[in-house]
Amino acid sequence: MKKIIILFSGNGTNFNHIIKTLHKKELEIVLAITNNTNSKGIKIAKENNIPIKIIDSNKYKNRKDFDKVLVDKINEYNPDLTVLAGFMRILTEHFTENIKAINLHPSLLPRNKGLNAIERSFEDSYPVGGISVHFVSLELDDGEIILQKEIIKENLSFEEYEAKVKELEKEVLSESILKILNK
Repeated sequence: MKKIIILFSGNGTNFNHIIKTLHKKELEIVLAITNNTNSKGIKIAKENNIPIKIIDSNKYKNRKDFDKVLVDKINEYNPDLTVLAGFMRILTEHFTENIKAINLHPSLLPRNKGLNAIERSFEDSYPVGGISVHFVSLELDDGEIILQKEIIKENLSFEEYEAKVKELEKEVLSESILKILNK
């Protein structure tokens, strides 16, 4: 069975979806890592008996020092894939050169890279927004795109659009993981 590691910073909703739909069925989540000591995803990992490692990014002087610890921990488990599911860190070349990873981004890249992508996607002049999953590269949200799905914005309030994005994220991320692992 293929092994993955999930990295997250926030509520862990995409992490939880992967547990419910793919873990022990299509793959094994061998480790979850968060950089946020207050992440709600920690509880999700514990409730599902997924090993969890908290690497508090605030304890490191710079991004490279954090990434060295992160890479070392990931390499201990030798995963087939590392999945960034709401992992709110800009990674250095130490990470990108040593780890095969994919990232979920809530816009149709290359539009709306970086933070607040849902808001910026909703407000831009395009009739559709959506979700992208891409390989992690040194440039922020710039790696090779694996999968994208669109959401028509017409007649949606921001709240409705955001809900559709959050729902579609789970589907697109799961499909992308399986696509990569089954190559």
